[in-house]
Amino acid sequence: MAAKIYKAPKTIKLPEIDFENFDREQMISEQDRYINDVKKFCLKRKKGKNVGEIIEFPVADGSAMYMVASMRPLELIHLEIGDCWDYQYVHRLTATDVNSEIENYKMFN
Repeated sequence: MAAKIYKAPKTIKLPEIDFENFDREQMISEQDRYINDVKKFCLKRKKGKNVGEIIEFPVADGSAMYMVASMRPLELIHLEIGDCWDYQYVHRLTATDVNSEIENYKMFN
């Protein structure tokens, strides 16, 4: 079964980055806060294997990141961080693909 892709709820504040007074540590802190907020939302909504785990795909000069919201049915939340890249084949992922990508992400992060 193909994955359903969602955005995080509007109640979760997107990372705010001040590019006029850029501070790398502040950017990382904002992104970490956003990821943690999305994870809390996912875990509050549904418990289960891999809920709250991140998968990532290289795209152009960055990466597209998604968080697992559910494995059955397969639901992913697009993480709007960095350049907010999308992975063009994300909707084609299966649970087996996601399990493999979670292991890859854990191995390199």
